[in-house]
Amino acid sequence: MFLKGNLISVRAMEPNDSELLYHWENNRELWNVSLTQTPFSKFVLDEFVDTAHQDIYTNKQLRLMINDLASNETIGTIDLFEFEPQHARCGLGIYILEEYRGKGFASECLSLIKNYVFTNLHLHQLYALVADTNKPSLALFEKSGFTKSGLKKSWNRNTSGAYDDVWFLQYIFELA
Repeated sequence: MFLKGNLISVRAMEPNDSELLYHWENNRELWNVSLTQTPFSKFVLDEFVDTAHQDIYTNKQLRLMINDLASNETIGTIDLFEFEPQHARCGLGIYILEEYRGKGFASECLSLIKNYVFTNLHLHQLYALVADTNKPSLALFEKSGFTKSGLKKSWNRNTSGAYDDVWFLQYIFELA
């Protein structure tokens, strides 16, 4: 276990996580959020999990798994990506299985991750990109202290072929 809250723990990926990632990464309904256009093979995901132990300074990204403390089930994942140590910032994406949404797991995860990146990675800011149509995610990030900094018009094509506007949200760590 890497980080622990009241509802969840956040941990490094383990070899057996590649099976979950295989299902999540190949779910076409999520592709427009993750900007994926092609399926991932089990082999590629096994390799990804095997090399994920390298630090964020090497890979410029870090994927962690989210576990429900009550059941010890893996219920989602959180990604830190486009890590820029020079500018002390990185992107953040979170995925929670549908049946676990709206129960406070994602909020607690964001709180734990914000504390980790500020304290351990000494980041100045986190950012997220969220489609204007994704009201639950926008509410989650805003509730977690992120602010809308800009709107990218017609930024991502959705599954119906139309283009969605995407909000750029930032969480800037203020020194006390």
